[in-house]
Amino acid sequence: MKETYGADDFTLTRWTFADAPELTATVAGSLDHIGAWMIWATDGYSAEDGAEFLERTRKNWETGETHDFAIRVGDTVAGGIGVMAREGGVEIGYWLARDFVGRGLMTRAVSLLTAEAFRLGAGYVEIKHDERNVRSGAVPARLGFTKVREEPVEKPLAPACAGTNHVWRKEKP
Repeated sequence: MKETYGADDFTLTRWTFADAPELTATVAGSLDHIGAWMIWATDGYSAEDGAEFLERTRKNWETGETHDFAIRVGDTVAGGIGVMAREGGVEIGYWLARDFVGRGLMTRAVSLLTAEAFRLGAGYVEIKHDERNVRSGAVPARLGFTKVREEPVEKPLAPACAGTNHVWRKEKP
């Protein structure tokens, strides 16, 4: 994958160590929103958490296991999105800071990375979300993904989670 993708009103950029302060501040500023669904943000998000994520994403990028991007609106980090390698395809995961929810930003970012994954040879793209996370589920529904199954989530669970993921899939055209 490329390190940067641009659209009219946002960019996706590979996370770098220089992003640590803004990553930490963005997540910490939306803990009530993000922590409801993401176990990694349930008990706060420290500078050490940010540094650990950035180190892990650097290593995973080099192996091709995961390609994680900051979603930027102008110079501001609005969220994160990752493309994770799976047998024959990829999985896309994402989060947005509270101030950027409801703008269609994630739908456009997922659409961009879905097209890129297919261009690069992925046979399918999957998205998983907790059954109670209606906003997250609206993204694949808007993009023509098909809900293919439900599966239990590994514990521990984030506070708002029911423990069952809905799995959506789009096959390569």
